[in-house]
Amino acid sequence: MRDWHKIKYLVIDVDGTMTDAGIYYDEHGNELKKFCTKDAAGFFAARRAGIKILVLTGRECAATTRRMGEMKVDFLVQNCKDKVPYLEGFLQEQGAGWEETGYLGDDLNDLLGMSRCGFAGCPADACAEVKERADYVSTVKGGYGAVRDIIEHMLRERGEWEKLTAEIFGIGV
Repeated sequence: MRDWHKIKYLVIDVDGTMTDAGIYYDEHGNELKKFCTKDAAGFFAARRAGIKILVLTGRECAATTRRMGEMKVDFLVQNCKDKVPYLEGFLQEQGAGWEETGYLGDDLNDLLGMSRCGFAGCPADACAEVKERADYVSTVKGGYGAVRDIIEHMLRERGEWEKLTAEIFGIGV
């Protein structure tokens, strides 16, 4: 098992991971996405644990910009077609290594990055190749709280979830 205590950065894909992978258009041609509010607890807990979040997606969408602003993610990169070369440069700039990086994704374009990271998680409905590589496969589908479930699992393995959520939400013992 990998040492998930080393994780300082989480790379999170959008379509199929934070959303149900559907692409919706309104009558004006605007792209719409449905994000699950349950994921917010995972974002907040990761941030409280000192983990920086990089949302990395191959598409560009105003809805993603808005939601990630609400989630106060540290880094948002859209329209990224070659994720691994981008991540190599990003990690070098941050002075971090692949072993300090977790990756949450669902499809083939995430696989190479997930294979290099110190932790990989995916939704229940990820493609077979991603599920095979993942350290944790959520029981929750993408867009229905899978991101929260994956982050919660990682932080529980680190022994931090209860303390973090108690601090954030005033719950627990």
